[in-house]
Amino acid sequence: MASNGFYNYLKLINNNTNYAKRMARLSARIFGEVVRPTDGSSLPKPVDKRTEVIKILSTSSNHKCIKLRLLGLYRDEHMDFKEEMARVKTLRGKRTWSRLNQGKAKGKAD
Repeated sequence: MASNGFYNYLKLINNNTNYAKRMARLSARIFGEVVRPTDGSSLPKPVDKRTEVIKILSTSSNHKCIKLRLLGLYRDEHMDFKEEMARVKTLRGKRTWSRLNQGKAKGKAD
């Protein structure tokens, strides 16, 4: 009885040879499957969950960023947006405009 070519291919793929591993990866890539499955322990932690990143982004670094922002060396788009909204309100006459870290009371006295 002659053996089928497809049967030989399956038999070869099920072996633990280097060729079999490479062919399995290729077929997984062709058919959109996971090429090399990984477990959760081998994946790195997300950046926002790492303790060293959390320590860097503490409140003390926020004060440093504010100082750098006043010097023009750091760009905080959220604070820029808030300042721009306050400036536009001032131009419309809704309230007086105050700069960063001066407080509302100083802005009203002007």
